[in-house]
Parts: sequence; structure tokens; C-alpha cells
Amino acid sequence: MDIARTRFRNPFRTPFVRALATAVLLAGLGTAQAAPSAQAEREIEQLIQALGSSSCQFERNGSWHDAKAAQAHLRKKLAYLRKRDLVDSADQFIERAASESSLSGQAYRVRCGGAPPVASAAWLKARLVQLRKPATTPSP
Repeated sequence: MDIARTRFRNPFRTPFVRALATAVLLAGLGTAQAAPSAQAEREIEQLIQALGSSSCQFERNGSWHDAKAAQAHLRKKLAYLRKRDLVDSADQFIERAASESSLSGQAYRVRCGGAPPVASAAWLKARLVQLRKPATTPSP
């Protein structure tokens, strides 16, 4: 047996190693994220509605759009993520769909009234904090 041949022998040529590598690969492919919880779905929808019902403008790739157009755009991005099981929380929605353009990488911004524009992620996270605050009942 030639020593040079044994040193550089492909370890995947043995049936055991091939079977083990295939099992590991298939196990990794079979793991998909769970669908978003009902609470996550509710929070995401409330965020999209909050933007759509605001009088704010939404900057995307250097152009300003009204709130309804922004709402429609974010719904399309959400549908894309849902189809691929890539969103299971409102935080992930903000991070993966509502923070920046997936084409240009430019950050989205929100401008409300005469206020200076802010990053859409900051605007949406602030709304999410408000949504998550426990409702307080007025004291008698």
C-alpha cells in the first residue's frame, strides 16, 4: 500500500461516514421554524395597521411613500417571510422585513408631520413597546 494514497484518502468514501453525513444533512433540512404564535401574528398586524393608519410617510430606497403604500409593501414582505417560515415574532418582523430594503440594503425611515425622519425599526419598536404594555384600568 502506498503511504501517499492513505494520507489523502477521502473520509467520505467509507459507507458509515457517508451515511452519518447524509443523516446529519437531512436532519438539518427537516428543522423548520414553527408558525408565529397568535400573539406574534396579532402584534405584527397591529404594527402594520399602526403605520397604515398614521399620517406618516415611509422612505424606501430614497423615495417617500404614504402610509398606505408602506403598509402594502410591508404586507408583501411579511407574506414572503411567512411562506419561507422566516418570521415567528414581531421583533423578527421588524428586523427582517421592516428595517431595510432587501434589494439595496438601505434603511427604511419614517417621517411624521414636521418631525425629523427616524429609522423605521426605531419607530416600529416604540409602537411594539406600547402594544406590549399591560392595559391599565382607571381607578374608581
